[in-house]
Amino acid sequence: MTVDNLTSDGKARSRGRPREFDMDAALDAALRVFSERGYHATSISDLTEAMDLASGSIYKAFKDKRGVFLAAFARYRQLGRRRLEAMIASVQTGREKVFQMVMYYTELSYGDVGRKGCLVVGGANDFSLLDEEAAANVATAFAADEKLMADLIRLGQADGTIPQTVDPDAAALAFLCFTKGLRVIGKTGRGRQEMLAAAEASMKLVT
Repeated sequence: MTVDNLTSDGKARSRGRPREFDMDAALDAALRVFSERGYHATSISDLTEAMDLASGSIYKAFKDKRGVFLAAFARYRQLGRRRLEAMIASVQTGREKVFQMVMYYTELSYGDVGRKGCLVVGGANDFSLLDEEAAANVATAFAADEKLMADLIRLGQADGTIPQTVDPDAAALAFLCFTKGLRVIGKTGRGRQEMLAAAEASMKLVT
């Protein structure tokens, strides 16, 4: 998407000269920096270098570093949700869908990809007490994952692949803690096999 008469939150501009740069590419670069370094350790100069933009262009498009983060966070969630839903849709039963959701986070939690970290988890650390809007966005992201997992568990109970004795809400919260914890552990350089073993072990929550 090329920026023309759009603001950083996607709303139409009433006036002003169009800015000619690829918003999606710029935000993809920004989210990589924020994921790796965290919000507070990221400077505007880090962002100008990664986004290949002058500082003036960043200030005009996003106002400040916080604006860049919020826009990058929204794109990160959009892209991640799209990939997650595709993985879930690739299998049939509720239990398989639960495992695919676990695997989505597992595959992001080892090697070079794992070391880059997670913008959502990093945002929870950076903003929990400092920025109400950003903290609310993180909480909303967590709640969406928790609800999706609970829905998948209930689907598995309906199709007979997950026992009725499983509490969907409690298990969904446990999976949320597990998957977000994977992203934290992933920054320490764990290997693929041990992360896959952890993913398999987590499925005992729905046994």
